[in-house]
Amino acid sequence: MFTTLLTIALLHWLVLVTPGANVLLVSQLAAGGQRRSAFFAGLGVTTVAVTWALLALLGINVVFAAMPQLRLALQVAGGMYLCYVAVRLWRSGSAGKGEPAALLAAAAAFRLGFLTNIMNPKSALFFGSVFASALPPNPSVSLLAWTVGLVFANALAWHSFLAVAFSHPRVQAAYARQRRGLNRVAGAIVGALGLRLLTTAAAEIKAR
Repeated sequence: MFTTLLTIALLHWLVLVTPGANVLLVSQLAAGGQRRSAFFAGLGVTTVAVTWALLALLGINVVFAAMPQLRLALQVAGGMYLCYVAVRLWRSGSAGKGEPAALLAAAAAFRLGFLTNIMNPKSALFFGSVFASALPPNPSVSLLAWTVGLVFANALAWHSFLAVAFSHPRVQAAYARQRRGLNRVAGAIVGALGLRLLTTAAAEIKAR
């Protein structure tokens, strides 16, 4: 059991630390002086990670294989949502340097984190492929429970770390000085991620 969980943990951490929309969301909220909102956004991201892990264990990949249009629909919706977030980030970069970002309520931050992660069906495919390769053919209930718990612990620990690290006064001061440029860079990155989802979906549709 230990070897299986260690393999899953290492693969999951490799994906977690790779910069993406989730990392940008939590780190930007924290650097903008919204540590509490960053924590709740990370909790929203973590909730989805656990959801995708559970669905992967229940065979969501089989559903996606049988109904590829469902995965494509989620992918298109995710791409459009990320493009929407990118536009908002870019526009926020047009605001004056001295203007603080609007504070997000806990529920709004959780919802933002939840939507940012749930709109990416590739997360489900990742968990499905990892579980298929790492788990034994007939895993015990306790192993499955430990696996889901591990995903929860990893995701929560990483995003909580981001919320704390990027809310450090020096990081916040640097962010405040460069907020306009950083928001536009973040917007460009998130927009590129969204466009990649859309172009991938378009290519799959065209190939049919």
